[in-house]
Amino acid sequence: MPSRRTLLAVGALTASAALILAGCSGSGESADPGKTFDPDEKVTIDFAFWGNDDRASRYNDLIAAFNEEYPNITVNPSFSDYPSFWEKRQTEAAGGNLPDVFQFSDSYLRQYAQSNNLLDLDTVSDYIDTTTFEDSLLGTGALDGVQYSLPTGYSLWANFVNDDLLAAAGIEAPEGGTSAEDFDDWMASVTEATGGKPYGGTDYTQRIQNFELVLRAKGENLYTDDGELGFTEDELSDFWHSGDAIRDGVVIPQQSLEELSPKSGFGAGATASEMSWSNFLGGYLADSGASSISMIAPPIAKKGAKDLYRQAGLQVAISANTEHPEAAALFLDFVVNSAEAGEIFGTTLGYPASSSKLAGTTLEGVDKQVADYIDAQADRIGDAPPVPVAGYGSLEQKFWDLGKELGLGTLSVDDAVSQFFSEADTVLG
Repeated sequence: MPSRRTLLAVGALTASAALILAGCSGSGESADPGKTFDPDEKVTIDFAFWGNDDRASRYNDLIAAFNEEYPNITVNPSFSDYPSFWEKRQTEAAGGNLPDVFQFSDSYLRQYAQSNNLLDLDTVSDYIDTTTFEDSLLGTGALDGVQYSLPTGYSLWANFVNDDLLAAAGIEAPEGGTSAEDFDDWMASVTEATGGKPYGGTDYTQRIQNFELVLRAKGENLYTDDGELGFTEDELSDFWHSGDAIRDGVVIPQQSLEELSPKSGFGAGATASEMSWSNFLGGYLADSGASSISMIAPPIAKKGAKDLYRQAGLQVAISANTEHPEAAALFLDFVVNSAEAGEIFGTTLGYPASSSKLAGTTLEGVDKQVADYIDAQADRIGDAPPVPVAGYGSLEQKFWDLGKELGLGTLSVDDAVSQFFSEADTVLG
């Protein structure tokens, strides 16, 4: 029996042919009006993503499944770590030669859409099913009414703990949702007990998401609806200064992290904890080789605050300059919608955002653990923040880079704050 995607493709081909026979232009029916799509034509498309070896292995399996249905479409995958991924995309975007399909982030939505680097997915709507998404999730990839990308899933910010390392050291796991000070004390106790093998954790003040939680606990956000910074220099200074004590022998030294890259300290088994998005669980298990990793709530700045939110930032987009928009759309649809994607990825790309992908996901083991964590935080989940401003991705990376310099001791907090606000002035105009 033909699959839904095959029926979509064949239906689109028939519709396009009918338009041509009727002498119509076909405008709006495909990315190249008047050009029919031959589903049997042999084409090659490039696909780029950020991630680790575990994610690469899963994508290889997904591409193999895609090729069982579309043997004529060759997909060339490539991946790198997150910073390198966006450095390369920036260069490609400037030259108008982005990959046909690529993992995307809502952090860059305004920047890439407003510079006409992303394909309007409505132009290939015959090949992509968007009825499987809730409107709120569709909105994470839309700007000014135009759908530019689709989410693979959604995640919550979480604190990961390596149970194996703690058991070996005879140390109890920390309690979730405590104050940052209490969690700092726990990390210090781990480092002291183990002599830094492993360290208690990493310097979480490097990540803008942890600063965001502090702001949201006060009813603020990183950015306003008008595209301005939502915080002051003093607030950022206080946050970075809050990491002074843990950077002094409590968390893993930044130089050690540089040597472990592209693995994180937690992924390399060099730290007992690390904060990141909930969909990282599968990758952390694969990188660290741990038999058990717990997910607990991150520190909270104000009890009862609704500082967490469903983050559907991991998206998939198509280059506006792709020479094979229909083939690219079929692959994008397979990544975000297919039952095969649900089976292969589970929750490692986020809790499935589409109903059809979720239908293929067996929520057991790691995937059930992620789902249970999300359910457990229901009372702490608030409204999503404003749509990321143009240049948010660059500012997120700048925040991380400055945090690393603080860890290396090559920059003072005052200078880091000054540099961040200077960068924000430039990026936000």
